[in-house]
Amino acid sequence: MLYYLFNYLKTEFNLSGTGIFQYITFRVSMSVILSLVISMLLGKRIVRFLERKQIGETIRDLGLEGEQAKKGTPTMGGLIILAAILIPTLLFTRVLNIYIILMIICTVWLGLIGFLDDYIKVFRKNKAGLAGKFKIMGQVGLGLIVGCTLYFSPEVVVQRELVGSEKLPAYETMVNSGNATNATSDIEGIQHRFVNVKTPITTIPFVKSHEFNYARLISWMGDHAKRYTWLLYIAVVIFIITAVSNGANITDGLDGLATGVSAVIGVCLGIFAYVSGNIKFAEYLNIMHIPNLGEVTIFIGAFVGACIGFLWYNAYPAQVFMGDTGSLALGGIIASLAIIVRKELLIPIFCGVFLIESLSVMMQVSYFKYTKRKYGEGRRIFRMSPLHHHYQKLGYHESKIAVRFWIVAIICSVFAIATLKMR
Repeated sequence: MLYYLFNYLKTEFNLSGTGIFQYITFRVSMSVILSLVISMLLGKRIVRFLERKQIGETIRDLGLEGEQAKKGTPTMGGLIILAAILIPTLLFTRVLNIYIILMIICTVWLGLIGFLDDYIKVFRKNKAGLAGKFKIMGQVGLGLIVGCTLYFSPEVVVQRELVGSEKLPAYETMVNSGNATNATSDIEGIQHRFVNVKTPITTIPFVKSHEFNYARLISWMGDHAKRYTWLLYIAVVIFIITAVSNGANITDGLDGLATGVSAVIGVCLGIFAYVSGNIKFAEYLNIMHIPNLGEVTIFIGAFVGACIGFLWYNAYPAQVFMGDTGSLALGGIIASLAIIVRKELLIPIFCGVFLIESLSVMMQVSYFKYTKRKYGEGRRIFRMSPLHHHYQKLGYHESKIAVRFWIVAIICSVFAIATLKMR
């Protein structure tokens, strides 16, 4: 909103200093600062409110050291994260940008699903919370919204350079997305022609072409492939959002663990969004340029600031837990951002911690059921799953586990960023 206000003041009155809001880097900085202030100041009030209302976490007896000391710790602190993300986003972004609209919907949508789950646990005294099928339905619903928007909206395009009489591939369609469909620029005395195209394409790591089109997965269908590509694309989006959202939810088991890991992943996605949205960086790195994507970095700035600010209260010993209100939203935001910046195939790398945590649960459950059928007695791979509880059982302090997982997340994110040139 402030962007439009200052743009009006600059256009109509040419006031000195109002043009600073044209710079994405300035708005990203302001977004980070405001989200930190909101999460720390508003967070204090929310924590006190939750304490007064006795909205505390119910702790299951898992035989872990120090778990009973957490009984009664305020939960539903994800409300702090949501507020610290949404307020700077509404203030500093061009809110009519299609990607910003999608991210606002994603944040509110999964935040509400998580809030319902926490509400049932706390106020209805039902430890099971919202039934799993309803969570999945909510995640699938968001996947449909994100997938359909990204596939069908004429505002969601990538920019291609056409050389000479070169034609677009069969699976790419030239569109007018509000900008000039055809743009030319003079670079070192040579005219370059750029066009905006619709294509279900993503980034694939470690290969020279660096791009992969979903239509190729069903190329065996011949002429019908283009007709059904949208179904495949939306199915992939639904799977990614569901998987990453649940992965973040599983990881949220120790003080500061999911929050710190999410902040690291946010920084990684912010770098991807900035270089892909900037035509000069995209040309230098030889990656696809996505017009209007730069605004997303402002949302990501708020996301990272909200996570870091929440750590003020969530770091060991936690004064508040985010609950499903926060964890489901964090995972869904990360998944949606990865799809928007067309880096979803890199999720196993920069979301490595979420992946390992999820795999540890699936391996534990599968092996237990298999050995119970075969030997009549269930056996375990880990002392307890998810993986962070395994290390607790080995005697590691939870703060040490959380910090080491943060370090792993940093390594994974740096490696993911390095794939921009590793091909």
